[in-house]
Amino acid sequence: MEEIQDFETRLDLSNLTQKVETLKKKVKEIIVGNDHAIDLILTAIISDGHVLIEGVPGVAKTLMVKLVAKLISSDFSRIQFTPDLMPSDILGTLVFNMKSSEFEYRKGPIFSNIVLIDEINRAPAKTQSSLFEVMEERQITNDGTTYQMSKPFIVFATQNPIEQEGTYKLPEAQLDRFLFKIVLPYPSFEEEIEVINRHNLDKNMALLTEISALLSFQNIEEYRNLAKQVYVDDKIVKYIASIIHQTRLDPMIFLGASPRASINVLNASKAFALLRNRDFVSPEDVKFIVPNVLRHRIILTAEAEMEGFNSDSVCKRILDTIEVPK
Repeated sequence: MEEIQDFETRLDLSNLTQKVETLKKKVKEIIVGNDHAIDLILTAIISDGHVLIEGVPGVAKTLMVKLVAKLISSDFSRIQFTPDLMPSDILGTLVFNMKSSEFEYRKGPIFSNIVLIDEINRAPAKTQSSLFEVMEERQITNDGTTYQMSKPFIVFATQNPIEQEGTYKLPEAQLDRFLFKIVLPYPSFEEEIEVINRHNLDKNMALLTEISALLSFQNIEEYRNLAKQVYVDDKIVKYIASIIHQTRLDPMIFLGASPRASINVLNASKAFALLRNRDFVSPEDVKFIVPNVLRHRIILTAEAEMEGFNSDSVCKRILDTIEVPK
């Protein structure tokens, strides 16, 4: 794509690059491995998107989100989802004020900048539905009154992929509201040794207490404005559309991705390009982003699952068949 190589307009990314490198360095002092997850979380913050993190217990899902929240100057709340949790426990409820003889709205823990929902799949559909409006429209309607969420507002949710007892499948409409689904694997042998050594020396707890915020709300707004100015060539747009369109034609896929997935791939690719210190989107950006956007959106046929395919392998197959723009 010669026209991109000759693109003259350049954005000033010096502040962003410095801040991001410092933030990633701080995270790596506590979190071992999972560099791709940190990149995706930062991409989601710049893209103003929610993140679903899946992994077996003990791979630092919650710690990763809490750490990122500490590095951002914003309010943070944590909600533990359980089978008996009610929508009012999340959104808030009307409380009668004896002094004024009137009902007052007492806001729930969802009213925060960064919200961590632990084990999101442990709550039933009624509780899950309470998140639909706030995740999509950044507002809550209670008793006819609408309450806007303060910026930034990002939901991070964790779930365990292996337990079936006491869990509920997330509705497709709710899954579609997450920008990314990040899967955290087991650490490698070398990483496991490093985790044990750090715990033995009690390094992590000491470092956690010393951490202070590196990013302000103004920084995030600045980076989001920069992301909107990232150049996207027409061939890249066509490339994204071709990938998403193919999910609706692939015989292994029962339900393909919606236009929301196309928009999410575009926005996330622009934010990821910034993290790579570029002011234009490359095909490699799109390739990195696509599996994380589609992983929770496409539904495979029963035959494909019986043959051992999963969302990631089908996404890879699609990416291998679509011609990469040059």
